[in-house]
Amino acid sequence: MTKGQGFGFGLGKMKELTEAFKKAQQVQEGAKRLQEELDQMEIEGEAGGGLVKVILSGNQEPRRATISPDVMGEGAEAVSQLVTEAMQDAYSKSTATMREKMEELTGGLNLPGLS
Repeated sequence: MTKGQGFGFGLGKMKELTEAFKKAQQVQEGAKRLQEELDQMEIEGEAGGGLVKVILSGNQEPRRATISPDVMGEGAEAVSQLVTEAMQDAYSKSTATMREKMEELTGGLNLPGLS
């Protein structure tokens, strides 16, 4: 090894590596805050014009469901279908919210694979 060659890293490369670590740490800290924020959110899905509503957290954890007495006379199969539709609606909204929040978190950081 010739004197002054180091490990193939010039000072410029070391600076880039340090910046990459800083950015990764920012994303990690932001991701933790985002998880907490998503856990506090309540995202509502509905079906049957609001006769059935399902609430999920932003992390897609089921919170509660409400079924209007008006729909109960429709039979178990119809109620089951409406509950499924409401869950799908809530899930779709929750994943869209999660994706949007992740884009906000990683936007502008120019990290490979994250933006």
